[in-house]
Amino acid sequence: MADYHFFATVSRMKYIYRWALMRNSRNENLSEHSLEVAMIAHALCTIGNVRYRKHLNAEKAALMAIYHDASEIITGDLPTPVKYYNREIKVAYKEVERIAENQLLDELPDDLRPVYEEIFRGETGEDKLLHAYVKAADKLSALIKCVEEERAGNTEFKTAYISTKESIEKLAEDLPEVKDFTEDFLAAYGNTLDELLRKG
Repeated sequence: MADYHFFATVSRMKYIYRWALMRNSRNENLSEHSLEVAMIAHALCTIGNVRYRKHLNAEKAALMAIYHDASEIITGDLPTPVKYYNREIKVAYKEVERIAENQLLDELPDDLRPVYEEIFRGETGEDKLLHAYVKAADKLSALIKCVEEERAGNTEFKTAYISTKESIEKLAEDLPEVKDFTEDFLAAYGNTLDELLRKG
């Protein structure tokens, strides 16, 4: 009987913690981050379809988002200041990510690998467009983390909030859905459950 390790390995996302260089009021693992990015990517595409008459595959964007950081199961979450320190490190880390992705994909049966390879790194025009929405969702998730930490009284994320907000404003120049999401949904993050459920 064949013994493939792909899904057992992917399930270890819950053991990878993000924001390793920051003091967190609550740790965030890769599994919960990926779920949040998937929901936001789906929402961005849905906003694009409903409000801007686009024809985006929201379900595929959500699926791509679920796996967007899966390589970190092997590499760990390299802190952003290190990952983007200069062009050489950025290019080298992209290659490390690709090797890690290949290692994961090698844990699939041959007949399933092409399906998951497309999810991990689709090369079509549609896939590249959806990657832009996943990237935007990833940034929004980071901003939400900053908001939640700030509302919990943790000032550690103040600089991250400013730089992430600037990145999101730049993304919104090409993706109006990002601006819509921030205007319609961002303010509620960090509220208590009673505040979220209160009507009127």
